[in-house]
Amino acid sequence: MSDFTSNFWSYYIAIMTVVGLVFCAWLLVAVGRDKGKASETTHVWDGDLTELNHQLPNWWRWLFWVLLIFSVGYLIYYPGLGSFKGLGNWTQTGQFDKEMAALDNQTRPMYDRFMAMNVEDLAKDQQAMGMAERIFQNNCARCHGSDARGFIGFPNLRSGAWSWGGEPADIEQSVSGGRTGFMPPLGETLGGELGVNAVVAYMRSLSGLDHDASLLLRGEILYEDNCAMCHGTDAKGMKDIGASDLTDGVWVHGGSERAMAKVVEFGINSDLADGDFAMPAYQGVLSRGQIYLLTAYVWGLTNR
Repeated sequence: MSDFTSNFWSYYIAIMTVVGLVFCAWLLVAVGRDKGKASETTHVWDGDLTELNHQLPNWWRWLFWVLLIFSVGYLIYYPGLGSFKGLGNWTQTGQFDKEMAALDNQTRPMYDRFMAMNVEDLAKDQQAMGMAERIFQNNCARCHGSDARGFIGFPNLRSGAWSWGGEPADIEQSVSGGRTGFMPPLGETLGGELGVNAVVAYMRSLSGLDHDASLLLRGEILYEDNCAMCHGTDAKGMKDIGASDLTDGVWVHGGSERAMAKVVEFGINSDLADGDFAMPAYQGVLSRGQIYLLTAYVWGLTNR
């Protein structure tokens, strides 16, 4: 690991670069010493056809000198000699920030106009929604899909089911601040496989899905003792903690008996540090105007 933290490679790159430039300069001087006529070589064909060694044209040599001098100046001003930062203090991040600031100044009047509109009207603006769709494709489609219908573990934004609330303010908070939730593993708490299956049977009955009726009563009791505190006694969820509605027939992690049993038994961890289904915060990644556009776009998927 010390190979990656020492200064060896920095010195190596700097030395090899300087040696290369010096060699090129020496080569130009060496080939420019012979000012005479073209000299013969030992390459002869057909008895008397001799290859000549012509001097390089002056314009070519002077162009090479110009390029060498430019290279030296470039390496002095910009970083290129190992860890030497250059006299111009140029960095990729600095250049990026400068270009983003220029872009922000250019687009701010347009975003100010969009932010002066309410979400309902903004969702009907074709220009705004065209921009919002591109923002969505670049930042959200990898989890929610290009059509916003989601995947297993990632919500379908067209379903109308909102664990954290579907009002514009709720959606904006989800986009800007991200969302993390936790579904504890209940396998042991419910008494093993039989208890898990009983709760699954009760949950499926709430959405009118096929279920084992013989387990229904047991599942209802176990639900009230272990699940109602988060999902509510009416099983319609609690948006304050992101607990999903169990009566709407929308199952983010799969609606089969096996998938539901897996969630009940092992739980779901959507913490950003450990989970696979976390919603990251885009505050600081996207501008306020972009977040507002995304809010209107996502809200409009089920309200336009």
